[in-house]
Amino acid sequence: MTLELDIVTLFPAQFDWVRESRPVANAIGAGSLRLRVLDLRDHAPGRHRQVDDAPYGGGAGMVIRVDVVCAALEGIYAAPVDRVLQERRVAVLTPVGRQLTDDVVTELAGLEHLTLLCGRYEGFDQRVHEHLANDEISIGRYVLSGGEIPAMAVVDAVCRKLPGALGKEQSHLVESFSPQLDGGLEYPHYTRPEEFRGWTVPEVLLSGHHGEIEAWRRRRSQERSG
Repeated sequence: MTLELDIVTLFPAQFDWVRESRPVANAIGAGSLRLRVLDLRDHAPGRHRQVDDAPYGGGAGMVIRVDVVCAALEGIYAAPVDRVLQERRVAVLTPVGRQLTDDVVTELAGLEHLTLLCGRYEGFDQRVHEHLANDEISIGRYVLSGGEIPAMAVVDAVCRKLPGALGKEQSHLVESFSPQLDGGLEYPHYTRPEEFRGWTVPEVLLSGHHGEIEAWRRRRSQERSG
């Protein structure tokens, strides 16, 4: 199965590096991801292609217009927006959305069609949330300048769960928040040199005793997770 993932943004150039980064490039190469970055301004009306306007009721900042977003979705997918929402997940990146947890990432990775809407300024007209999207996602309780960084976080997290994205297919199975760690945090890792400035590697990891190593890792994971 291939995840068809579209990002709609006012700043498509910000995503140029994403296609070249691992694990995104690996997933694209393996055929498990098709990634498109689409310019919202291409669907704005008038010679100046205005995508935003002042908020009703007054206040600072500008708001992205509902008609522009609707035109983008219907133009990109050549279908009425109601049908678009029936056929694909359309998610607004917003502080008011549900938190991006590992369970949510797993859910998104299991989709066939996902569209991410990146806001700017004061965000989208509320009618975008209510009528042009069927999901809202937040990466944390703070405000960023736009939805581009959250979209990158979603893409990277989701891609890690797609076939061919990681060097070893099992790499994502035992890590922070995974079921194998009971949803807890991952244990510490060490590598060469064995000793550096008097800082040593725990002896159990050098013992070759896999049972004791597994028990140590489980214990440290539980300690970190509280």
